[in-house]
Amino acid sequence: MNVHEFQGKSLLKAYNTEIQEGFVAETPDQAVMVAGQLKERFGSGVFVVKAQIHAGGRGKAGGVKLAGSVSEAGRVAGEILGMNLVTPQTGPSGKRVGRVLVAQDVYYKGESEPEEFYISILLNRNIGKYVIMYSPEGGTDIEEVAEKQPGRIFTEEINPAAGLKPFQMRNIAFNLGLKGLAFNNMQKFLEAVYETFISSDAQLLEINPVLKTADNRVLAVDCKMVIDDNALFRHPEIAAMRDLNEEDPVEVEAGQHNLNFIKLDGNVGCMVNGAGLAMATMDLIKLSGGSPANFLDVGGSANAKTVEAGFRIILKDPAVKAILINIFGGIVRCDRVATGVVEAYKSIGEIQVPVIVRLQGTNAIEAKEIIDNSGLKVFPAVSFSEAAELVNRFISYGNSHKTV
Repeated sequence: MNVHEFQGKSLLKAYNTEIQEGFVAETPDQAVMVAGQLKERFGSGVFVVKAQIHAGGRGKAGGVKLAGSVSEAGRVAGEILGMNLVTPQTGPSGKRVGRVLVAQDVYYKGESEPEEFYISILLNRNIGKYVIMYSPEGGTDIEEVAEKQPGRIFTEEINPAAGLKPFQMRNIAFNLGLKGLAFNNMQKFLEAVYETFISSDAQLLEINPVLKTADNRVLAVDCKMVIDDNALFRHPEIAAMRDLNEEDPVEVEAGQHNLNFIKLDGNVGCMVNGAGLAMATMDLIKLSGGSPANFLDVGGSANAKTVEAGFRIILKDPAVKAILINIFGGIVRCDRVATGVVEAYKSIGEIQVPVIVRLQGTNAIEAKEIIDNSGLKVFPAVSFSEAAELVNRFISYGNSHKTV
């Protein structure tokens, strides 16, 4: 689950990480009120107004702007609110901005020049360790730095059982070129950020930029966090941060029916039970000349209503040329799936794309009888090879049922 910048910063602050302070506004008037509170608290009349969407690259797309006064903060917020922000991470359709974060100015003058760094923590499953990736080239696209200046990106591997060690924090601060008070503050910052990452069950925590201020404070100016969905039951306060408006509405609908669904870019919809069989089915589709349009795992507790919901979700994709249902009846019963297929046909009406059904396992014979007696134009397959051949024919010759 992704969280917004302001939500990620609130989690960082809860674990004693110093952050760029700010408040959320949903209207220009609220932005003016927030800016006034920040001016009263910090003294500065300069603010930054940031669009709150689940995507990076907001600044280049016009979603991050400076305001030189309280009233200007309201005007700038009005420009950003409601805009459709298109960044490399949103795709061409972009995302509508419904909230902005009005934050304090932290780039003030002082003993030294402000410096920006990049710091992220993630899990490297290949080595079974956490990795802190960091760079003195903060505030820019880290992908561009990796391509053009790979020597400016450093990593520190962390054994989960041992945690982040003091020598590793010192090593990071040294590689970032810090010294004196800033060197010590960076170590405190890293300790707090790592504690946030672990305690929140995050999969990714990225701060770009981390700022060393002119008076040698170290704080988070931005924050991107991805929380492990499987751990949300331990964090109801984080689960409450979920913003459904930022998620694919089809995937949200699938979740409401307890379906594991991921939209892909192919032309063959698939409905399978079990992640392993789903992956094998997508390989089958690919080898047959097609391309999977989705990952849809109905799970072990699928029933007729679940299957019907899965059908409706798959059919919302206009790119789908055929649907392959591949069920192994171990926990889930094949006759339940067959009943769901029939009821989906009756409820939805005539389905314009061919449906290939392979049901094996518990009550497979009963399932075949349900399909055969339904009078529906459903194409049965017993083996993987038969299913592959049917997929290949429909993709090669179009959707006409006469091609089989």
